[in-house]
Amino acid sequence: MQKLVLAASLVLMAGAAQAASADWREDARRDDVRRLGELDQAWRDALPAAQRADTRTFRSLGMLVDPRAALPRPEPTPGVYRCRTVKLGPGGYEAGIGLLAYGWFTCRVALTPGGDLTLAKTTGSQRPMGNLYSKDRRQLVYLGAVAWGDEGPARYGRDPERDQVGVLERIGPRRWRLVLPYPKVESTLDIIELVPR
Repeated sequence: MQKLVLAASLVLMAGAAQAASADWREDARRDDVRRLGELDQAWRDALPAAQRADTRTFRSLGMLVDPRAALPRPEPTPGVYRCRTVKLGPGGYEAGIGLLAYGWFTCRVALTPGGDLTLAKTTGSQRPMGNLYSKDRRQLVYLGAVAWGDEGPARYGRDPERDQVGVLERIGPRRWRLVLPYPKVESTLDIIELVPR
């Protein structure tokens, strides 16, 4: 009975994540494969605008906004994390945003009963959630979707306007970032910083 309760709670923690394939490209939409291929260009487009918008805040972000900061062993340990979103560069529906750093919220990394690693932001008005896939020794690929307001969990592949693609990187001993190139609204590049609680 305890095993059933544990399995059910893990499924709920994983939100709307679905079973992941061994290769992220099998699950990704073609547009998202292309978007992830433009990650380096997104960094180049976003950084100058962010630095011009607020030089002091930009400098305070340090390694978080360094495109070369990724370290080996990107896999985060399942558990609860503090997380915050930083939006760099104008883009999407709202031109003019150069740099916007939000406060801290709660995220959860979970391992599903099927062995998939998932990431979900559990508080706040924009809550991304999705699967993490092995890519190389410095990055995991994230395929997810964002829920807004008081909506229930979102699922990748249901609505292209909600779908997200990015990479999860470790940038310190106990610090990670999820980098999302060319999100659909508000910015050129989104970064979600994660540190364990």
